[in-house]
Amino acid sequence: MNNVISLVWLIPVLPLAGFLVCGLLRRHLSKSLTGVIGSGVILASFILSLLIFGQVRQEGFQAVVVRLFDFISVGKLSISFAFQVDPLSALFLLIITGVGFLIHVYSTAYMHEETAPDFARYFAYLNLFVFSMLLLVLGSNYVIMFIGWEGVGLCSYLLIGYWFKNIEYGAAARKAFIMNRIGDLGFLIAIFWMISQFGTTNFIEIFTKAAMPKAVSTGVLTGITLLLFVGATGKSAQIPLYTWLPDAMAGPTPVSALIHAATMVTAGIYMIARSNILYTLAPVTQTVVAVIGLATALLAATIALKQNDIKKVLAYSTVSQLGYMFLGLGVGAYTGAVFHVMTHAFFKALLFLGAGSVIHAMHHEQDIRKMGGLKKHLFWTHLTFLIACLAIAGIPPFAGFFSKDEILSAAYEKNPVYYAVGVFTALLTAFYMFRLYATTFLGKFRGTHEQAHHLHESPSAMVIPLVVLAVLSVVAGFVGIPAAIAPDAHWLGHFLAPVFEGSTRLHPAAEADKKLEWGLMGISVGVAALGMIYAWSRFSRKPDLEEAQGFGKVLADKWYVDELYDAIIVKPINALGRFFNSFVEKSVIDGIVNGVGRLVQYGGRQIRLLQSGLVGGYVLLMVIGILALFLVELFTKK
Repeated sequence: MNNVISLVWLIPVLPLAGFLVCGLLRRHLSKSLTGVIGSGVILASFILSLLIFGQVRQEGFQAVVVRLFDFISVGKLSISFAFQVDPLSALFLLIITGVGFLIHVYSTAYMHEETAPDFARYFAYLNLFVFSMLLLVLGSNYVIMFIGWEGVGLCSYLLIGYWFKNIEYGAAARKAFIMNRIGDLGFLIAIFWMISQFGTTNFIEIFTKAAMPKAVSTGVLTGITLLLFVGATGKSAQIPLYTWLPDAMAGPTPVSALIHAATMVTAGIYMIARSNILYTLAPVTQTVVAVIGLATALLAATIALKQNDIKKVLAYSTVSQLGYMFLGLGVGAYTGAVFHVMTHAFFKALLFLGAGSVIHAMHHEQDIRKMGGLKKHLFWTHLTFLIACLAIAGIPPFAGFFSKDEILSAAYEKNPVYYAVGVFTALLTAFYMFRLYATTFLGKFRGTHEQAHHLHESPSAMVIPLVVLAVLSVVAGFVGIPAAIAPDAHWLGHFLAPVFEGSTRLHPAAEADKKLEWGLMGISVGVAALGMIYAWSRFSRKPDLEEAQGFGKVLADKWYVDELYDAIIVKPINALGRFFNSFVEKSVIDGIVNGVGRLVQYGGRQIRLLQSGLVGGYVLLMVIGILALFLVELFTKK
């Protein structure tokens, strides 16, 4: 084993150490030292990830499992605490630590108003978040993955509710935590089912056994993969468990960037990509994944059309883009889905950090109707935000174009209806993103005089991460150039090929029709450009400042899904809880417990009368007892 790969355990341990230092010494560390420690451990993990990536990309590299110690051993079941290093985990290590480091650096300036102990608490949570996500992607079995899975759920709760004294923020944190627990139950049941079926939770062993002819029924694989997908809908915010993610905006803006770009919401994509052979062998589940992903992409895009909170627009765009990724997974374009995870990490982190720069300049104002004309005041923020908008809209040569079109092309091969809905969603994406851009940065300033007086570009600690992410949003797509443009130029596809080899062998990819591929790319780009140009011209001249009316109000109110859930789930459960509290708890349970107590007291009072102190009474009881024993012996004797 290569010495560098044998040190893979240091990658998650360093952020864990940062969490412990910042958390335990939060009352003793200065803010500058906290920033150095919190960001430094992530940088160190990133450097190690780069070294491991260099080893993994060497020709002939085989997946390596680094076993640390025995974790669970019960009968024939043995689960090791072990990490798996292969192209998929190596790529995610770079995304998590690279983007995570930039967000940490950005946070040192964005959170400067916090007191030193709270500042340290914030960085402790960020470090723990990165540690949990690293554990999730490095685990060599589903149990270690699940530990990291639960860890990111906990950290999202802590960070969304970071300002816990605000009741609404606390409610948003609880909502995220509870909805994720619903999904996690499906994941947990799937793990127990795999233990029952395969006798292990190890990836390599499960995938090898599942691929054997007639080793496992399609029905069992369908059940396991559907349960895993339930977990993914919670973590990656898909229908029906998506409503927590927009409310996660309650946390600090860098937290939103970390959740939406580099950590939590990509967990579901990673899990299905890692389990690709199981999903390829369960075509029914693949169809469910594709349909749910496409429906989520469209639904979230329609909602984003009428949102006026800058972070809410970006939140719904994340839900929509995740839908694209699930569409890719559902149609078997595993490389395309992972490719979109990577490009999305860059431009979505850039969008959220850019939004944070705007909010910072506007003194915490988030309503885009009160902005406008910020282009001339925030040069770097405006420029980088524009690049991110072009990338997410799928305009070439920006990164989003390459990854999104790879998914749409695969969707067309599977079902042209998927492609049509996906292209329409791309039109909506371009429209709402440039509505956001034009309303925020173009036209006249609509804020207060005090806000106008204090408008200024963000400090360098915030601007430098924006510039780095902007560069990545421009160049990252070139690792996956389509075959129609340059045959055999899809470097990422070749790099990830060993991970998806089993699925490719079962369903070989059809040879690409270059003319068709050019046509599909032309349609998607043309449609996106149309939405972009219309939104730019429309909202730069006449921003959408009025309250939404008619169908627009339905979209502004998010299709009333939260109200529907409240009516059919939350209120009935609360009513049931009140019933159990008032009747079952007080009348039945308390009645039984108190009744037993009263019975014991009554029995004690009556039995004490037997202790009368009269010898005659005792003799009578003795005679009665002897007589009773005599009768028992007489009638039971054989």
